[in-house]
Amino acid sequence: MASSHSSSPVPQGSSSDVFFKKEVDPTKHIRPVQSLPDVCPKEPTGDSNSLCVAPSLVTDQHRWTIYHSKVNLPAALNDPRLAKRESDFFTKTWGLDFVDTEVIPSFYLPQISKEHFTVYQQEISQREKIHERCKNICPPKNTFDRTLLHTHDKSRTDLEQVPKIFMKPDFALDDSLTFNSVLPWSHFNTAGGKGNRDAASSKLLQEKLSHYLDIVEVNIAHQISLRSEAFFHAMTSQHELQDYLKKTSQAVKMLRDKIAQIDKVMCEGSLHILRLALTRNNCVKVYNKLKLMATVHQTQPTVQVLLSTSEFVGALDLIATTQEVLQQELQGIHSFRHLGSQLCELEKLIDKMMIAEFSTYSHRDLNRPLEDDCQILEEERLVSLVFGLLKQRKLNFLEIYSEEMILTAKNIIKQCVINKVSQIEEIDADVVVKLADQMRMLNFPQWFDLLKDIFSKFIIFLQRVKATLNIIHSVVLSVLDKNQRTRELEEISQQKNAAKDNSLDTEVAYLIHEGMFISDAFSESELTIAVDTASQRNISPNSEPCSSDSVSEPECTTDSSSSKEQTSSAIPGGVDIIINEDMKLTDLELGKLANNIQELLFSASDICHDRAVKFLTSRAKDGFLEKLNSTEFITLSRLMETFILDTEQICGRKSMSLLGALQSQANKFVNRFHEERKTKLSLLLDNERWKQADVPAEFQDLVDSISDGKIALPEKKSGEERKPAEVLIVEGQQYAVVGTVLLLIRIILEYCQCVDNIPSVTTDMLTRLSDLLKYFNSRSCQLVLGAGALQVVGLKTITTKNLALSSRCLQLIVHYIPVIRAHFEARLQSKQYSMLKHFDHITKDYHDHIAEISAKLVAIMDSLFDKLLSKYEVKAPVPSACFRNICKQMAKMHEAIFDLLPEEQTQMLFLRINASYKLHLKKQLSHLNVINDGGPQNGLVTADVAFYTGNLQALKGLKDLDLNMSEIWEQKR
Repeated sequence: MASSHSSSPVPQGSSSDVFFKKEVDPTKHIRPVQSLPDVCPKEPTGDSNSLCVAPSLVTDQHRWTIYHSKVNLPAALNDPRLAKRESDFFTKTWGLDFVDTEVIPSFYLPQISKEHFTVYQQEISQREKIHERCKNICPPKNTFDRTLLHTHDKSRTDLEQVPKIFMKPDFALDDSLTFNSVLPWSHFNTAGGKGNRDAASSKLLQEKLSHYLDIVEVNIAHQISLRSEAFFHAMTSQHELQDYLKKTSQAVKMLRDKIAQIDKVMCEGSLHILRLALTRNNCVKVYNKLKLMATVHQTQPTVQVLLSTSEFVGALDLIATTQEVLQQELQGIHSFRHLGSQLCELEKLIDKMMIAEFSTYSHRDLNRPLEDDCQILEEERLVSLVFGLLKQRKLNFLEIYSEEMILTAKNIIKQCVINKVSQIEEIDADVVVKLADQMRMLNFPQWFDLLKDIFSKFIIFLQRVKATLNIIHSVVLSVLDKNQRTRELEEISQQKNAAKDNSLDTEVAYLIHEGMFISDAFSESELTIAVDTASQRNISPNSEPCSSDSVSEPECTTDSSSSKEQTSSAIPGGVDIIINEDMKLTDLELGKLANNIQELLFSASDICHDRAVKFLTSRAKDGFLEKLNSTEFITLSRLMETFILDTEQICGRKSMSLLGALQSQANKFVNRFHEERKTKLSLLLDNERWKQADVPAEFQDLVDSISDGKIALPEKKSGEERKPAEVLIVEGQQYAVVGTVLLLIRIILEYCQCVDNIPSVTTDMLTRLSDLLKYFNSRSCQLVLGAGALQVVGLKTITTKNLALSSRCLQLIVHYIPVIRAHFEARLQSKQYSMLKHFDHITKDYHDHIAEISAKLVAIMDSLFDKLLSKYEVKAPVPSACFRNICKQMAKMHEAIFDLLPEEQTQMLFLRINASYKLHLKKQLSHLNVINDGGPQNGLVTADVAFYTGNLQALKGLKDLDLNMSEIWEQKR
């Protein structure tokens, strides 16, 4: 124990052995306490004698310098040498606003009272009692007698004689320095005659070391004697512990033997059964996995078989299912590491095959003979292709179909032209090479039949396109409906799960209240859910039953996990299709695709109309359409309008290209139609001699049909020829007219009938008809009132009969203007009613013209009265020659206009003439100073006036005319 270097030979000072320490003089080994200097000392501190001592390293190392200054703010404020602290310490630096305030207790630190230690005292009271009891049993060993303390001091003094090197923890003689220090070689050197002295020195060294050993052994023995009681107690406890461990080991051995017997008798067989069951389950899983691998291994051959029969949807479903199985259940299988990439490449190949197959199908469907009654070609194949394309998000198949529609429309026109041209013998294909030139050689009936054939083929073409697009549209809508129903089912299932969780919480609370085991209740609920799931799997019509050679239920579970939910949907054509769960299109994309399908149908109609427009344009290059007569153009217009309505009914939208072309041709036709009629009217007016013409029976029939409400040219009546009438009877009134007006009425009816046949030109026809009526009014005014007929026709003079006949013709036109207005108003839109004001302007112009003719007739007689009455003299004979001439001219005027104008107009005209006569007579009597005084001159004038009045009232229709001849006399002043 003494030679061990792990134990220190000198006892260490601690709290338990303070009695081994010597009493140390407090004045020794303690540095004197120095006073804390001021931050800015006013006088030197420390010993007063130290200032006079010379610099010394020993003394200066304990001397205070400025580098020892570590005084903080509280130390400076608490300087004990200051009698009073400066009150302005803070304010002179931080400002006058600084005030000392009381520190507010923190809201987060509770107020501690004795009640807070009550719980601790209750907990520690029991331990305190035990501690006090132990103190009474084992008193503390801190009281020693002075003898023991004196012995301890003596042993400590002896130990101080031993050199410190022996007390080091790392003392070892194998260290050369340590060895040389303990055993100097100088004591063992025998050379130079110093042997006796060295031997004595060696002996002295040996004795010194022996003395050190004795001191150490004595101290060790002393320490052992002090702790002998504890040492022997430890040894006794060690023996007891060994006996206790021996008994414990024997008990453990017996327990292990019993457990081994119990394990052999009761547990080993059951555990073996469980291990066998686990092994069996593992074998079943391996079998199912191998079976699944065998199925996956057959994927590529099965896909090839499906593709050979164009079952693209089935092939894509198989690929998707296989990829899902590879990613979930067969992940990490080394033999299938390349199968996933191979399936991806195969899927890309299927995409290209579907696009090519759809292009081929579109070509076959649209280019099959149009005489075929079947509208949909291979409907099941079309549905399968569309589902496959939707599944792969290949939405550009509509563009392929659109391009095919354009090519088909071109081919339809080309084939129809070839068939028609080949039937015409007059066309030599060797001379006229181009097909368009051959088509232009057709006359109107042949070309019209060709156009009708093209339109009929286009109608069949659009019906087929609509039927095909309806199938595609129904497929898209079925997928969209399936997505919506799936989303609704998910929402319902989420609601059911939430309700089930709530009911489960309620059930758990009930079970806890009733004292049942919650685990048993959960097991029962899970079992019920499992039974329901199994029953639903067995009832589902689309689920495949497990094979008969399956070993256990887990195989069915594995198969069902890789299968996808499927929905059966019926397409309107009678085709049932299985909609898979993995459709990648969103509702927005499906809705946009459905709109594109509808737009494609509209595009088909536009394509047909565009091709028809090009066909019309190519035929109209040589002015063929402009040369058509009214009947031919109306027939063509009706055919085109029928085609436009049929396409609108099929496609649901009116295409504007053909309608625009028809409108353009109609405008050209209207211009030509109007120019022909206007030119014809101009020629008639230039050759009109303004004499009353006989009215043929057909014109009378025409007028009668207008009166019956039929504004159209009547058909010619076959039978005996009827004699023409002298006047035209319109609603009971007789109209003496010229031949030009009869033809003008017929021309007006042609305009109205053209509007009925071509409604699109109503506004243009209204404008042109207004222009025609204005032209007739202005031209007739130039010829009659303006006396243009004198130069144009060669008339000698414009007679009153010409004027009256012109007025009556104008009145006939005015009579039919409201009828024409009503006819056009019924065919105009409400926003076009403003155009009817043209008829109001025309009516006003015609009335003004009629009034001018009446004024002209009055002016003729007025000039005659002025000429004759200016020579009137009051003398015999009676009647005078002047009044005889006046009566003669009045009789001629009456004879000229009475058969032309109605009686009312004749009376009004003669009243105006009579007023002019009275004015001139009054003027002449005033000039002659003849007054109503009853004298001879008065009697002569009265006799002449009576003669004039009698002759005028004797004229036909003027008997009741109020002449009021008293106005010829001036009033007496």
